[in-house]
Amino acid sequence: MQSSQATLGEIFSFVSGLYFRGKLAYASQFARPPFGISGSRIITSSSGLLPPEYLATLDWLRATTESSIDPDNPQYRDPLIRDAQLICGALPQGARVVLLGSIATPKYVAPLLEVFGSRLFYPLDFSGRGDMSRGSLLLRCTRENRELSYGVLGPVRT
Repeated sequence: MQSSQATLGEIFSFVSGLYFRGKLAYASQFARPPFGISGSRIITSSSGLLPPEYLATLDWLRATTESSIDPDNPQYRDPLIRDAQLICGALPQGARVVLLGSIATPKYVAPLLEVFGSRLFYPLDFSGRGDMSRGSLLLRCTRENRELSYGVLGPVRT
């Protein structure tokens, strides 16, 4: 009998392969969240920021694929901003947020910068690398127990 649900981490790992497996492994090893806050979240197209353990049903998956990841799309933007504000409000002074996603386009960066500002960081070694290379890098760093260096994300260029 097949299950009609899986965790969001499992789904994204299946769809995105190496890149997402690298992100999950790296975040699991190096995230140092304050008590009560998940160490990693997944950006979704219509449900904001969800933990990798979120149990997604087939109905949820179908519904979420109907929305596009576009900062001008309120179905994407509003839940993302809502969840980012909740997280930001729960973070202690000086805490930083590391984006392991694409920094090349404003679709992820612009809304997150609005909320986190100078608390939003990215791995410096991501610059100039494609998805597969970033995934491989994250898995290698996890295996070697070597955390990457981070830079502050600046204003988004459109």
